[in-house]
Amino acid sequence: MFKIVENDKELEQAFEIRKEIFVKEQGVPTENEIDSYEQIATHVIGYNDNNTPIATARFRPYDNGVKVERVAVLSNQRKSGIGKSLMLFIEQAAQSLGYNILILNAQIHAQPFYDRLGYEPEGDIFMEENIKHIKMTKSL
Repeated sequence: MFKIVENDKELEQAFEIRKEIFVKEQGVPTENEIDSYEQIATHVIGYNDNNTPIATARFRPYDNGVKVERVAVLSNQRKSGIGKSLMLFIEQAAQSLGYNILILNAQIHAQPFYDRLGYEPEGDIFMEENIKHIKMTKSL
């Protein structure tokens, strides 16, 4: 089940997932992971059937659409369809707020995942936090 974060407890759960994935797994410094956009972003949290937090992401207004960021699924939940469900939830939430363009910076290893969801790569590969990324967009 996915939902928009509504309180500090849910936000802290989202941050814990992000720290597990980006800080512990990928080596991103904590001070870079939690940033100045936290207060303006819409955060999403996902729970399994036992109400345990398993996935998160955020989106915020950007250019003519929204920028999807910090997409994270716990390692034991990957390859189960959770990531796809999370992205579809974000697309619906963004669309309900009047947005029809989604922009994200995909880690290169995740590009095929976003390709399957209809995102199109734009521009050249670039480095962000010592990880190769590519900008991708999708129109709803």
